[in-house]
Amino acid sequence: MAQDGRPGRRRAFIGSFTAAGGPGLVTAEVAPDSGALLLGTALYDVPDPSYLVLSPDGETLYAVSETAEGAVAAYRVAGGRPELAGPPVRVDGSGPTHLGLYGGHVLTANYGCGSVTAVPVRPDGSLAAKPSGRLQHTGSGPHDRRQRGPHAHQVQPDPSGRWAVSVDLGTDSVRICTLEDGVPAVHREFALRPGSGPRHLAFHPDGAHAYVVNELTPTVTVCRWDAEAGSLRPLAEVPLLPGAPAGDAYPSGIVVSPDGRFVWTATRGEDVLSILAVEGEVLRLIGTVPCGGHWPRALAEHGGFLYAANERSGDVTWFALDEATGLPRYEGSVAVTAASCVVFG
Repeated sequence: MAQDGRPGRRRAFIGSFTAAGGPGLVTAEVAPDSGALLLGTALYDVPDPSYLVLSPDGETLYAVSETAEGAVAAYRVAGGRPELAGPPVRVDGSGPTHLGLYGGHVLTANYGCGSVTAVPVRPDGSLAAKPSGRLQHTGSGPHDRRQRGPHAHQVQPDPSGRWAVSVDLGTDSVRICTLEDGVPAVHREFALRPGSGPRHLAFHPDGAHAYVVNELTPTVTVCRWDAEAGSLRPLAEVPLLPGAPAGDAYPSGIVVSPDGRFVWTATRGEDVLSILAVEGEVLRLIGTVPCGGHWPRALAEHGGFLYAANERSGDVTWFALDEATGLPRYEGSVAVTAASCVVFG
């Protein structure tokens, strides 16, 4: 991917909630030695671009528009200032919170209505004018306010590229999906503990394990993943905090280290990052550190640094990671109002 002509620097893209005063999509340069983010262009042309994903070739950035109408947009980012590659496409679902690239399509997880939408990607990276299909989740959970119906919160391909994995907070389940003529279809659905409220899933680099961070209880569920069969088997549920929460505690982001030795999560309310050691098929909580802001919505690892997008304090913080212990050390922050995620390329 282009580096804006500056050797040694790469780019980051930050999403934010425009409805809360955020600047929309923000570009930044990344200083490789310090991990510092140097803010650049802000683009306000897509409302609430809360989650982003970059194409494998680094030339196109896709963003959900987390609004009641729900849309997805494509930006060309190979040059300098990002440019929309056509108008945003309605996803026929409300409140899309996440998206992933799978099978020549962009898939969106639509939290509001609990569905997954597929939008074809054209050869030049732009999006087709309308979705090719939509999968409506069904079910509910025991939490009276948060689980009255399905709430798809994340969708992404598995490491093998054979499956799309959809995590649903409202139904306490993970659906393994395929595409049939451009329409998402369920291969198998796997239940997690009732009331856990699964939010996001991250795969281990071995391709045989996955970790699901739960929003309604501060835990992470360790799972075995079988890519051949498209099968997810829960093994254990591990706490993310050393004691009972002092108040609100809503886990959000989860990241596995590139070498597979550590897992990091963020918990809103408590405003901490948890560090867990991977010990075979067991996770061991090492401890927590402050996230450096308030309401960390998403995490990302890049170049030996961990980044937290802190929605309510309006900043992105970064931490140097100790290679031996996995412990994050606070290094700095930049102000981005209503920050929601950060991706690198």
